[in-house]
Amino acid sequence: MKVAVLGAGAIGAYVGAALHRAGADVHLIARGPHLAAMRQHGVRVLSPRGDFTARAHATDDPAEIGPVDFVFLGLKANSYAACGPLIEPLLHDTTAVVAAQNGIPWWYFHRHGGPHDGHRVESVDPDGTVSAVLAPERAIGCVVYAATELEGPGVVRHLEGTRFSIGEPDRSVSKRCLDLSEAMIAGGLKCPVEPDLRNDIWLKLLGNISFNPISALARATMRQMCLHGGTRKVIEIMMTETLSVAEALGCEVGISIERRLAGAEKVGDHRTSTLQDLERGKPLELDVLLAAVVELAEITGVEVPTLRTVHAISDLLALRSAA
Repeated sequence: MKVAVLGAGAIGAYVGAALHRAGADVHLIARGPHLAAMRQHGVRVLSPRGDFTARAHATDDPAEIGPVDFVFLGLKANSYAACGPLIEPLLHDTTAVVAAQNGIPWWYFHRHGGPHDGHRVESVDPDGTVSAVLAPERAIGCVVYAATELEGPGVVRHLEGTRFSIGEPDRSVSKRCLDLSEAMIAGGLKCPVEPDLRNDIWLKLLGNISFNPISALARATMRQMCLHGGTRKVIEIMMTETLSVAEALGCEVGISIERRLAGAEKVGDHRTSTLQDLERGKPLELDVLLAAVVELAEITGVEVPTLRTVHAISDLLALRSAA
């Protein structure tokens, strides 16, 4: 199995290191000091499950790699439309693209069935610019439950969780999913093949859609948001509205809001990825988390006034931070 990790940051390098340890032919695509460190020393993974080093091939030029069986996308979703020159050298007729993103993916309604089959979610695929680069038929969905961070160039700190749920847009249990799952498991990760990954997408989104924008607006950690009575109430309402949209699209999350809040509180003083991006002056990945759900509420007729309000304010924050 030949795998390219496009965007070998904290999650991408962690997955690449695990697959390399399992014997896959892994190629890591990165840049800057992180790339230089991986070239010289490999990927060093520091984990409570045991430290290890994977000396996979690392480059900034996908043409060096050529076509692969799987491309694991570690890029932020707002980079997908511009990644064509990077991904094209990696593709052959049957290359699968594994998109490890938060929020609503560009392929959401591809082979979905029902009244919205084939509908394009404009917030995440404006004018089809993402689908033009990443053909939906190549997509394997991936919901990440692992927490990692780059401790330094070439050094990945694995904090918790090893689950990477994957699935086909058409809900089939395909050979390509089973092959990838087998390789991920051999590398020490959990990788269930879910018949309907959309349930997992909404489960994770339940937290991302509320905690991420609120954390950026309030400059607050997970614990701080959960312990502040007013903010906690806003988050509860946002989660309730999100569940209503999910249910209107036929998805079941299978967890109570109180349990989701209790889990978030236990995380402690963790800063969400959106807050970290804001602090580092990076673009805020809010379209796939919040704007997309507001758009889905419109097509399903679900009222989401609090989501709309938080979206309006956080969208202005994103525009001002990018200026």
